[in-house]
Amino acid sequence: MTREIVLRAMRWWDIEPVLALEAELFPLDAWSEGMYWSELAGAGGPHRTRGYLVAEDADGKLAGYAGLAVAGGTGDVMTIGVTGAHQGTGLGGRLLGELLADARRLGCREVLLEVRVDNVRAQRLYERFGFRRIGVRRGYYQPGNFDALVMRRELAPPESDEEETAEHG
Repeated sequence: MTREIVLRAMRWWDIEPVLALEAELFPLDAWSEGMYWSELAGAGGPHRTRGYLVAEDADGKLAGYAGLAVAGGTGDVMTIGVTGAHQGTGLGGRLLGELLADARRLGCREVLLEVRVDNVRAQRLYERFGFRRIGVRRGYYQPGNFDALVMRRELAPPESDEEETAEHG
């Protein structure tokens, strides 16, 4: 797994491979094609409220994806997915780091996310990046009726060095 992974903005032609990975990773509550089209519609232009990335390996194959929504001064991590072959390589952290940088660029003061209560691996990643547990949403993930842990991270102003310490410390 030493091949280089490139991160770039998600485009419409990425939807099909993202949907395939989404169905593999989240079989009970995978997003629909329409949901991704809607999200990408908000990812362009001067007043964008969404930011979606894909990670490609050297052969141009999907290795992962991630998305961020922004409303006011709050960002919301919408999704992060990494192929089985790339899990444990740091790619999830790299994608999350890019989402946080994008949130900063878009003027966010905080970032929220929901994660299934049984997804301990993802919770550990988020905690490494400074997210803290703030609540639980009962039955959030449907149709499986799984609870979601709500996590929050405050963002320092862009000129602060505090962010680098929290992400890489």
